[in-house]
Amino acid sequence: MVIVRTGNTHEDFRRLTAALDAELRMRYGAAQAEYDKHNRIAPIDTAVIGYVDGEPAACGCFKVVNEETVEMKRMFVAEGQRRRGHGRAVVRALEEWAAELGFVRAVLETGKGQPEAIGLYRDMGYEVMENYGPYAGRENSVCMQKSLSPKV
Repeated sequence: MVIVRTGNTHEDFRRLTAALDAELRMRYGAAQAEYDKHNRIAPIDTAVIGYVDGEPAACGCFKVVNEETVEMKRMFVAEGQRRRGHGRAVVRALEEWAAELGFVRAVLETGKGQPEAIGLYRDMGYEVMENYGPYAGRENSVCMQKSLSPKV
């Protein structure tokens, strides 16, 4: 997989995240509407798209929380590309990029109905934390964090 740094307005990123939104609605039904507003993020320049044989296969992005922390968002691997390490590659690429920019911590939110995502994040060193921000008090949310190694 070839990973390209771009912004979240890129056509391929938008297409992949539309598929993500459809899958989340399928998994969570009407409850997903409450989370959709947190998935709409302003244009940012810290998104990645993973391509396999020239086709968009995976994506993710991060947004700045504060001077030390980024929030990983919009992580997705297309259905036909799963279980090939693409999700791990996207997360790793985003972590490396955030560290290059001087960030030392990443946080994220996922849902209890996505055990494969929770497993991936745990395998990559993320630890469950208290739900933060808009996810505080939400029973379905699982918030996680990880320290990033600074790049010199």
